[in-house]
Amino acid sequence: MTAHDVQTAATAPETGAVPEPAHGAEIVVPLNRLKASPRNARKVKHSAAAIEALAASIRAKGVLQAPVVEIERDREGATTGNYLVTIGEGRRQALRMLVKRKAIMRTHPVKVVVDTLNDAHEISLDENITREAMHPADQFEAFRKLAAEKGYGPEEIGARFGVSAHVVRQRLRLGAAAPELMAAYREGTVTLDLLTAFCVSEDQDRQRQVLQQMGPYTSVFAIRRAMTEAKVRADDRRVGFVGIEAYEAEGGAVLRDLFTEDGGGWLEDPALLDRLVAERLTVLAEEVRQREGWKWAEACAEFADVADFGRVYPVVIERSEADAAEMADLSEEYDRLISEADAVEVLPPETDARLEAIDKALQAYGPDYDYTPEAKSRAGVMVMLGHDGLARFERGLVRAEDAALAPPPPWDTDEGADGEVPEYAEADDARAGGEETEPDEGLAPLSERLLIDLTAHKTMGLRDAVQADVAAALATVVHAMALQVIYPGYGDFTPLQLRLSAGELERLAPGVGDSPAGRRVTDRLEAWGARLPERAEDLWEVLASMRRGDLLDLLACCAGVGLHAVRDPHDRRPGAWAQAEALATAVGLDMTGTWCATAASYFSRVPKARVLAAVTEAVGAEEAGRIAGFKKGDMADAAERLLEGRGWLPPVLRTAEALQEEPAPEGDGEDGPPLSLEEACGLAAE
Repeated sequence: MTAHDVQTAATAPETGAVPEPAHGAEIVVPLNRLKASPRNARKVKHSAAAIEALAASIRAKGVLQAPVVEIERDREGATTGNYLVTIGEGRRQALRMLVKRKAIMRTHPVKVVVDTLNDAHEISLDENITREAMHPADQFEAFRKLAAEKGYGPEEIGARFGVSAHVVRQRLRLGAAAPELMAAYREGTVTLDLLTAFCVSEDQDRQRQVLQQMGPYTSVFAIRRAMTEAKVRADDRRVGFVGIEAYEAEGGAVLRDLFTEDGGGWLEDPALLDRLVAERLTVLAEEVRQREGWKWAEACAEFADVADFGRVYPVVIERSEADAAEMADLSEEYDRLISEADAVEVLPPETDARLEAIDKALQAYGPDYDYTPEAKSRAGVMVMLGHDGLARFERGLVRAEDAALAPPPPWDTDEGADGEVPEYAEADDARAGGEETEPDEGLAPLSERLLIDLTAHKTMGLRDAVQADVAAALATVVHAMALQVIYPGYGDFTPLQLRLSAGELERLAPGVGDSPAGRRVTDRLEAWGARLPERAEDLWEVLASMRRGDLLDLLACCAGVGLHAVRDPHDRRPGAWAQAEALATAVGLDMTGTWCATAASYFSRVPKARVLAAVTEAVGAEEAGRIAGFKKGDMADAAERLLEGRGWLPPVLRTAEALQEEPAPEGDGEDGPPLSLEEACGLAAE
């Protein structure tokens, strides 16, 4: 078409300055004279993303393809001066978007092609049907070419095509796939999902290796794992502890995952990461040793290492009467201010400042419990990485060579409680040969047989007295249990024949001690170890004067440590296992708070049928069917992701629901509600 064929549309039809354009003429029309055609075959509006992309393209390069328009006429057939856009409504919407953003004027000139012969509806339909979009592989490589040849970065390319820089980075990564992989994608033997799995890494050699090993039903999970098997996930607890910034500062490479919503990735140097973790733990160990005065401190890899050590516990810090009174007054004032603050939404500045001052004053007094200098002189600290990615400090650990000598008996071995010499006669009253022996002058030792006889009677009397004294009975049980749990080596220093088997679960299931439940058990033991006296000989005196509610708490703490419900095939105790289930129901045990199903903890350790059964139960049969053809390792990884956060438990970890019994009728007779254990024993907390 020659230059004279391009005309400028009139701004008003009544002037008659410009003749009506002919079919196929290219004219320039002000944007505000272009209108949507009611005969456009596309009824569903363009997406916001599509209009955004067109607007970016037009702003960078102009309108590359002129819209096709028809002349608008009134009812009498006269031209109105406006034009209806038959083909190119998306471009018109994009231009209007630029007007709203004040990038162009509302009268911006737009070159269009006039069609006066064809049916507007038909050519609109033709435009949308008889075209084929570019293959995504061509698009990926074209983006890659722009970056390589013109030096455009992701932001520049995104601005020119109306997509985000993140999308551009994804396409650039896909465009950098190995040629063999891209050819397979074009042929259809590799899907886009599989291509993205290959492209989590830019290592083309590795892509070729995995492509050659890939079977006809290889899953996305399998490819992603194969491409990253020697790397560490960015959400690993070690990464959270060290920090990606510190890792990168040491020259560590990070492989970013461009194809997942969380934008995670992998660290490519596990050895460097482990070294940084060990170094930081060692620094923390040395800091706590110097600050707190321990004999030794060291870093360790796992919680199981702590099981080889004995323990000492902190003791109460003795304070002067003046300090104790001052602390009590500050605490009372703090509680009063907090209680008054509950009635207002915003604390007054003076109240907030006073609370902060009280908090600092109380902190200045230090903790209420601390280890004695003697304990620190022979004990140490181990620092490890906890399951939550935070450093865990285990204080008061005693090595075998630093352990105290065998505990001395809490009685004088030279004489009994009544001053008698507790030496046993080697024979009974009847001497060898049947001859009666005349009593010697002074005190003669009691015979062994007589001593047994007398103390048997005393034992029976003691049983009777303790049965009649509930408080003494409770203290006796707690005393025997606490000696075994908190005072190792003193377990035999009680007349009560009660033995706890506090088996070391860490040996059976490494990491169980660092689980949420394991941490809570340890915290309770440490809290009681701090409250109880340092010497086992002083324990009874403390327990005898302790409130019954506290005795029950200590009883629960010790009883919990003594529980053993491990189903060991070599130690079959079906009765104990059944009782453990009954106990779990009684206490409402909910294992979702301390255990979760992962590939490592469960799915990789059971048959595929159990994995599929778990997914079916927790998510549904459809999801189970999707992973049914996966290999075992891939299925375990997929199951972990599908069940994450759903609280699913294998049957052995579930607690049976307690049977709901009908409430007993109220009344004062025998049919009244049963007493609780504490009420029946008279042990309600004072």
